[in-house]
Parts: sequence; C-alpha cells; structure tokens
Amino acid sequence: MTTVHTDIDGSTPIIVGVGQIADRIDDPGYRALSPIDLAVEAARAAVADCDVDADALIAAVDVVAATRQFEDSTPGAPAPLGKSAKFTLSVANRLGAKPRRAVLEVAGGQSPQHLVNEFSREIASGRAQVVVLTGAEAISTIGHLSKLDDKPDFSDDPDDPEGVFEDRGFGLKGLVTLEQIGHGLTNAPVQYGLLENARRSASGKSRAEYAEAMGELFAPFTRVAAANPLAAARDVRSAKELVAVTERNRLIAEPYTRFLVARDQVNLAAAVVLTSVATARRLGIAEQRWVYLHGQAELRERNLLERNNLGEAPAAPMAVRHAIEVAEIGVDDIDFFDFYSCFPIAVSNITDALGLSPHDPRGLTLTGGLPYFGGPGNNYSMHAIAEAVERVRARPGSRALVSANGGVLSKTAVGIYGTTPSPLRQDASATLQREIDAQPSPGHAPHPNGWATIETFTVEHTRKGKNGIVVGRLDGTGERFLALVAAGDDELLDLLQNADDPIGQPIYVTALGHGNRATVSAAKAAELFPKRPPKLRDDYEFITVRQDGRVLEVTINRPEVRNCLHPPAHEELDEAFDAYFADDDLWVAIITGAGDKAFCAGNDLVYSASGKPMYVPLNGFAGLTSRRMHKPVIAAVNGYAMGGGFETAMACHLIVASESAMFALSEVKVGLIAGAGGLVRLPRAIPPKVANELILTGARIDAVRAHELGVVNRLAPEGQALKAARELADEIVTGSPTSVRLSLKLMQQTEGISDTLAAVCAPSDVVDELMTSADAIEGMTAFALKRAPIWKNH
Repeated sequence: MTTVHTDIDGSTPIIVGVGQIADRIDDPGYRALSPIDLAVEAARAAVADCDVDADALIAAVDVVAATRQFEDSTPGAPAPLGKSAKFTLSVANRLGAKPRRAVLEVAGGQSPQHLVNEFSREIASGRAQVVVLTGAEAISTIGHLSKLDDKPDFSDDPDDPEGVFEDRGFGLKGLVTLEQIGHGLTNAPVQYGLLENARRSASGKSRAEYAEAMGELFAPFTRVAAANPLAAARDVRSAKELVAVTERNRLIAEPYTRFLVARDQVNLAAAVVLTSVATARRLGIAEQRWVYLHGQAELRERNLLERNNLGEAPAAPMAVRHAIEVAEIGVDDIDFFDFYSCFPIAVSNITDALGLSPHDPRGLTLTGGLPYFGGPGNNYSMHAIAEAVERVRARPGSRALVSANGGVLSKTAVGIYGTTPSPLRQDASATLQREIDAQPSPGHAPHPNGWATIETFTVEHTRKGKNGIVVGRLDGTGERFLALVAAGDDELLDLLQNADDPIGQPIYVTALGHGNRATVSAAKAAELFPKRPPKLRDDYEFITVRQDGRVLEVTINRPEVRNCLHPPAHEELDEAFDAYFADDDLWVAIITGAGDKAFCAGNDLVYSASGKPMYVPLNGFAGLTSRRMHKPVIAAVNGYAMGGGFETAMACHLIVASESAMFALSEVKVGLIAGAGGLVRLPRAIPPKVANELILTGARIDAVRAHELGVVNRLAPEGQALKAARELADEIVTGSPTSVRLSLKLMQQTEGISDTLAAVCAPSDVVDELMTSADAIEGMTAFALKRAPIWKNH
C-alpha cells in the first residue's frame, strides 16, 4: 500500500512526470522529426508519465521552458532546414498549452538542471503552478535531410501578441572571446584538450598511463549505454579500445580519440513536468510518481585564462559537495550518479575530488554518457534527470545525483533527487560563488613576445592537417598567453605530439596582427617572421603613397567599396606608417581616401561576412588607432568617415575636412561597437553628452557641425580637403621637427593627469631633451641673427 504523506507543505515543488524520445535514422520507425516536434513528443511523454488526464494537465501548464538548440546557441550558427523564431512558443503551441511564460534558456549543458532549480523555487514561492521543461536536438536528421533536393522546412514563427516568449540570449559572456576564436579555441575538443593535458601533467602520469586511465573511466559508461534502448552507440568497449588510435577511432584533439568525446550526431529529446504538492493533489497525480529535489547548487568557474590551475575546475566539485550538504546527507548516501561526461576531465575533475572510483558499483552515469548515449547539445542532462527520476521511483527511499556542466568546465548545476518527502532547502551558492571569484589568477598577456614556457597544449587533427595550440607563461612576468604553433615549425609540432611531456618546455612567442605564434626558438621565429625594414615601396595593392619633401601622403585606394578596410589593406597601411615613423626625413604624414565619396567607411563588412578572418594590426585600425605617434599625422577627410574611418581620423593629431564630409560612429546600426578607440576618443574630444548621443544613436554629423564641436580643425571647399591638409602640413614643416615631436611627447605624458597644475609640474625629461638639442640651439641662434633657421631634427 502506498503511504500518503498528509503533512507535506502544499507549496513543495516536485517532479511528477518525465519523458524521453529518440528518433534514430537507422531505426525502422524513423520519423525525421524536427527539433520542435521532438521536444513536443518528449513533453507529451512526460505528461503521460503523470498518469492523469493529459488535456487537463496541459490546460494547467502556466510555464514552458526549453533549452537551446545547436542552431540557436551561438551567433551565426547555420540552420540549413530553418528554425523556430520562438522555439519554446512553437513547442507550447503544438503541445496545446497556453502558458503565460515561454522561456528559452541560455546555452550550456548546465541549463536543464538550472531550469529545475529555478522553477522549483518559482513553484515554492507560488509564482508557477505547472511547469514543463523540455529540449531537443535533431542534428543527425538535419545533416541527413539537408543533403536532399526536396528539403523539409523546420522553421516556425509563432505569433506572440501577449508577449509570453522570453529569450534569455546565448549566455556566452566570459565563455567565448575574440582572442580565443583567433587562436583556434572554437570547438570543445580543443578547449577541453588543453585542460586534460594540464591535468595529466599535474598528475605525473605518462601519456600512455593517462590514456589508460581515461579508458578505464569511460569503459563502464559503454556498458550502461549498451543497456539503454535510447542510446546512440550501444557497443560495449574496453578501456584499450576507447583510447587505441585506429581509422575509426582517430585522434580529434590530443589526448582525445573519437570514442572519448561527446557524440552530437543524435536525434534526442527529453522533458520534465514540475508542480507543487498541492497542484499534484488537485490534478490527481498519484504520490508514487512524486520526486523531490533534496538538494541543489549552482556555481560558475573562473573564465578560462583566469584559472589558477588549468587542470582543475574547483567550482564543480564544490557545487556537488554543497548540494550534498543542502540535502543533509553524505556522498555515501547517494545511490545513483550522473556526471556530465562530454570529456573525461568533466567527470574526473569531480570524482577525483570526491574520492569516487571509476569502478564504483553505483556507477557514474545513468544514461551511458555523452559519447555513447549521445550528447544532444544543451539538453543532455534533461535525460539524466529523467533517468534519475525513474531510478528513485523504482527504489523508494533512494537518492540520485545529477551534475550538469556547461561551457569549458565553466558552469555547474547540481540536483539531488529522491522519493522521500523533503522541503526545498535554500542553498548558499551565492556565498560560495564569491569565494571562487576571489581566487587569485595569473596575469594575462594578449600580445606576448619573447621566451616562455608551455603551460598546456593540444594538437587538433583535421582533414586539412594538424593545428598546435599552446597556453604558455612568459619568462620573467609569468603572464599567461594563447598562441598557435607557427605554420612551418614542424619541430615544435613534433614536440607537442611526441615528447614525454611538452609541458614545462621552453618556446618562443611572437605577437602578430592575426594572432600569437609559438616557435621552438627565437631563431625559428626570425626565420618565419622576418622583420621587414621599415621602408616605403612602390607595389602596394590597396594604398598609394606620395612623398613631397618632408611630407608623406598615404591614400586608401579602395574607392569601389568607399575605402573600407580589410586585413590586407590594414597591413599595408601599418607598413607605410611604420616607414613614416622610422624615417627622420619625414616630418608630417597625411592620410586620405581615394575618390570623392569617402575617406574611409570603416570595416569591410562584406569581406567579414564572407567568413574570411578579420583582424587589425597590433597598431590598430589602419595601423594608427592603437599606435603611440611621436610625429604628426593629419587626416584629410574627403567624404564619409564612418565607424572605423571616423576612429582613424580621430586617432590623427589634426583633421581637415571638405564641407561635404560626413562623420559617424555608426557601429550600433550593425550590432557592433566603436572598439578601435572611438568610444574613448570622442567623449574626450567633444562634450560628453553630445558624444553619448552620437555613439548611442549612430547619428551622422556633417563637417560644419564637426568643426563647431572641435573635432575638425579646418574646413575646406568640396574636393579640396587634401589641398588644405597639404597647406597645414607645410605650416608644421616650417617649425622645428624636434619641437613638434617633443611637444607631442609632453602632451602624451600629461594627458592622464586631470589636475592642471599637477600636469604642469609633473616631472619630465622633455625640456632637458629639447634644451640639449641642435634644433633648440639653431632656433635661438637664427632668431638672434634674424635669419631663417635650418632645422637638424636632432
């Protein structure tokens, strides 16, 4: 006879239904379901699992929340068969529910458990009554059907007149950076490979010993998957089979073979139904179906390059321990475990800390794990939760722990489940998070140069070849950096693949505009990246140069695209300005744009959209915006100066503009920001409130208004900007180049001192340098003799 607990608080949240579905291509009943339909099928299965009138239960649903699909987890991800514009609302509509909230959660494998934790609190507080959580991936189906001529359309754009749809965004802040993307950290095997190799080295194990340990960890997972009818791969494999490199089990990213990484080519969906005890009773859901959340915790690890030890992620085991504490039990009281298993380190990082053996009789997975059951994107742990619910129902009084992982061991959400009635206890995750955030972290060198030591590494194996990636520490400073193995340095690539332990080995790193490159030695760096002497040449493709006495004119020569800049043009500009600043015979430079339409309309967005790598030199946009310039540069603006073009002009010391010129920091119009100095320079050049308006609206101002605001020094008739700039340059050239250069130097030295008197009195060597210069003596002598000075520029 089932015990009825009449003393449970009616607001206590419970799971009352779970459902899972697989739609394998090779199965006889394959239906080619879309992600929406998979999620709906799983939700229907979860509703059916409640064993009450399905229509009544669905009518009572007031919240539907879903995990994100792969095609909607990163900006610009492809959706070859289309996707829903409001996925959760599409699911709710096809389910027949009319929720007042339809939530699409942020990306990350932690999201299913996070949703359970969050909406359990919502139910406990009375803000929700019946919640359906669901998620699905149809990656295998999409890949299969997109090759057909007659492709199905999986898109949907449901109406939402009452605004119930809540899209929480990608949630990628701190997880993805331009620096990481630029250095090949764009896929999970590469990112986790770096961490796994660091863990191996810290353990003192050889490559072979550690590979054996990874195999021993995951071999039991294959046995669980073999018994799971929903699993994608049901072959029992030995530890040796999992790590032996074969044609079928190729290396993906060292130390990972294919059999050790999450399998995303799956069609899987899972769902959970949450209610309160009072609502379950009202709907007639039998108590034997109720499962309680005994304990929970959620913590976030430091961002990847901020972690003190790359082989460890202490936030994850801390979250597991805390969830166990909240449940008021010990680790020995857990009967079932499911540790997120995208890669071995995701499991061992926790189990080693808890003292759990790979051969623990309780097992470490309920499904078979992501490499064998399948890794349906962000929704894997919904399956783990469903399995946990079924296990504890089958063994009343038992407990199951689910630990869900997101990012690169970045986010951990933990839940402990059981049939024994339990209130929703409050956790102290926020307090623990402050401890994690306060942990020390090494310095970071985005543009490193010099000798360094390998901290960790991986080698990515692709159809096009091998890519070596290292994290290193600079000698002397200890700052951490990312770098790719330089193309052509086979010796370093060989060291990473074959040395007993590459970690701790010396390397040489060189910062380049397109990224940092590691070489086996300084001599190899000099060979691969020879320093071109700063010198003007005659064969530029995207710019032209003209020298007139002491003045250098540089013209952006891409009028067909309004002089927009792409990396090859940036590199030529950078090279030309290197030559200018190195040549003592050149005293003033002018930069302008070819034609009469534009000075520079910013980034070449068409080139960027083509998928080609976009970068700027270390000296910034146009080779100027990040450069500390000791000689004057004049911008001759002859048309549009938009986005990066305006930033380039503002980086110059002086601006001459034709009356038809237009200026704007228009980045907000295309979803970008003026990150090449515009957000800094404009508020310092004009009244901040005016700058705020121009930046936040992307509005254009004409040359007259720019002149009124003080952005433009001189106005010129239409088509005469370059002529006026030349006249201004001639005026500068008549003065002492030493005085001009040292005037700029002193202004740069004091620009950060806000108090005027403090700036005037700040110690500086500029005056001493000036008064011992030949130009100072010549200037005073020429004045006394009433003759024109002959400047020496020293």
